[in-house]
Amino acid sequence: MAMIDHRSTVVSIVIIVLVFVSVIAESLRFDLTSGHTKCIAEDIKSNSMTVGKYHIVNPNEGQTLPESHNLTVRVTSTYGNSYHYADHVNSGEFAFQAAEAGDYMVCFWAVDHTPQVTISIDFDWRTGVAAKDWTNVAKKGSVDSMEFELKKLQEMITSIHEEMFYLREREEEMQKLNKSTNSTMGWLSFLSLCVCLSVAGLQFWHLKNFFQKKKLI
Repeated sequence: MAMIDHRSTVVSIVIIVLVFVSVIAESLRFDLTSGHTKCIAEDIKSNSMTVGKYHIVNPNEGQTLPESHNLTVRVTSTYGNSYHYADHVNSGEFAFQAAEAGDYMVCFWAVDHTPQVTISIDFDWRTGVAAKDWTNVAKKGSVDSMEFELKKLQEMITSIHEEMFYLREREEEMQKLNKSTNSTMGWLSFLSLCVCLSVAGLQFWHLKNFFQKKKLI
């Protein structure tokens, strides 16, 4: 009975993880008007793998895309480093290992056209565990379905563990920044108080001398 409960628990966890992975790996479709730009950002840990695919949805299936349906795509890191650039394309893909942690941005610019046209773009962006090609892993490893799912579960747990450490590091950085800011504000407040007291003292001294010269006191 306990063995059955253990297996059912494992299966339940695997199902939850699979649902989670399917959600974070879901592709995005959006519309973009010619001459306009749309950017999508994602917070990525350093040394994490990320892959992306994009293509313009053909409004007339079975026919070639109109000349007006072209994109310029750029992927940049939080420090402005470029990881992918494509000009006047209707589809493409990118893959890289993040060398720096932070927000990575994918910007799509629809080529200017008169009259304006609206194009639909399918974009699939995966990072971390979702970026791995599990189909090839299963084929190369020749593993059964349960072992395959457990391997994915292990990768997911490792990814969550790394994410927790990453968030903890970010929290420590924010705490250090807050302490530094509070310390700086404390010194500025003290300096401001000293300046105010000095100005008040000078004003009092000036008024006292003025009234003494006028023999009012």
